[in-house]
Amino acid sequence: MTLDDAMNALRERIEPGRAEGMATYHKAPREYLGIANPVLNDLTKAWRTELDVDTRVRLASDLWDTDIFEARLAATKLLTQARLRPDDTAWELIKSWAPDFDSWAIADHVCMAGQKRLIADPSRLDDIEAWTTSDHMWTRRAALVITLPWTKQNNPKPAELEARDRILGWAASYVHDPQWFIQKSVSWWLRDLSKHDAPRVRKFLAEHGEAMKPFARKDAARKLPPLES
Repeated sequence: MTLDDAMNALRERIEPGRAEGMATYHKAPREYLGIANPVLNDLTKAWRTELDVDTRVRLASDLWDTDIFEARLAATKLLTQARLRPDDTAWELIKSWAPDFDSWAIADHVCMAGQKRLIADPSRLDDIEAWTTSDHMWTRRAALVITLPWTKQNNPKPAELEARDRILGWAASYVHDPQWFIQKSVSWWLRDLSKHDAPRVRKFLAEHGEAMKPFARKDAARKLPPLES
């Protein structure tokens, strides 16, 4: 499948009148075709079935380079799969996209693909740690979004707990950052973790909560279960 094939398939699924609303909502200045996300899901699911890994990675790279909103989303969806072997080229491509992040929608779709690759090889957290000190706000934010799977284990193994504490250390380094999206990424990570590991969230908030913006501190604690009397 070539880029032209993929773009023709995307353009066949344009919903008239939808692009204008998407451009207003997402704000980032790029072309929007006007395709609903479930339609993109169905299309890219079919592509994943038809294409080998090397072809998918090449096509994902080409789609990303168009800078068209739905093409970039399709690029991420081509790589959002738990079992992807070999996956080194996919991981390198996902990492290479981080400097281009300029909106939450595209960044979060990339992070969903990246989460699968991190779960497949947790040693890749070493790569993500470098994102936490980036000058690029969206890259720093992505370091917490892409590591959300470590908030979700109910019975974490020692290595998973070690990773959880490592990422909480990254979150702690963010609490003095005044940018809304950074504060929100910290509260998102803590809120998700609170459903599975309330003691760690309470400890974090006790140590760092005062430095967080009030909205983020409140959001982080929103799902904490009540303390037993």
